[in-house]
Amino acid sequence: MKSCHVKIDRLTGVLEMEVPEELGIGDYVVCEIEKGTCLGIVVTDPKEKEKEGLKKVLRKATEEEVAEYFSLRQKESYAFEFCKAKIKEMGLPMKLLWVEYLFGGTKLIFYFVAENRVDFRELVKELAKEFKIRIELRQVGVRDEAKIVGGLGNCGNVCCCRRFLSNFSIVSIKMVKEQGLALNPSKISGICGRLMCCLSYEFDMYMEYKKDFPKIGKKVSLPQGQGKVVKHNTLSSSITVELEDGKEVTVPLKDFVNLVQQ
Repeated sequence: MKSCHVKIDRLTGVLEMEVPEELGIGDYVVCEIEKGTCLGIVVTDPKEKEKEGLKKVLRKATEEEVAEYFSLRQKESYAFEFCKAKIKEMGLPMKLLWVEYLFGGTKLIFYFVAENRVDFRELVKELAKEFKIRIELRQVGVRDEAKIVGGLGNCGNVCCCRRFLSNFSIVSIKMVKEQGLALNPSKISGICGRLMCCLSYEFDMYMEYKKDFPKIGKKVSLPQGQGKVVKHNTLSSSITVELEDGKEVTVPLKDFVNLVQQ
């Protein structure tokens, strides 16, 4: 069996999926994910499957299904503006982000953000009356908002969540500290206001490199005098020692084993 990467939509992103037949880049496929049946487009050539438990591509989409998909996409703009107007009319404390017709027009989903729970029962009634289809209003978080809307990160590239991430990694302040980065919110936060997803990319590498480093605060004896370890310089594989007189000395890690430890 083979697998390939399939781009689904703004929020789902790109998923690696098991494919039942030979497909090529640019082929439209029908796939089943958590929210229902969706249309996706193949973005990588199939290869022998390496992972287990992947979601499956059901089949290649027909020309009629692709045409219907794009027809529904054109209707999403009207649905967005209609819902946005109703939200304003009803004075609901919510921000509409995106509207999506599911494959085959079986459901219309409205994605929004809000600081608190919102009573949108009357809004659903108005939407159902207008579109005569099953309606779902789905509240998402600020990271999902960034993924749907998109934008440029501190690096100058389109944010990772919009380009290729299908799931959000757990990012903690520990990752920032272990990589020796300054705890400056403007430098370590993404456009969503949360810690940047990319902080997790190299964390495991840093932890692997640092496994032989002495602990911060460990006392050592150098030719220059007594001191304690105050900093790990991971990329240069060295440590910084603060002497008793306040001066700092940088020592290659390979030489540390020759130091007299107290």
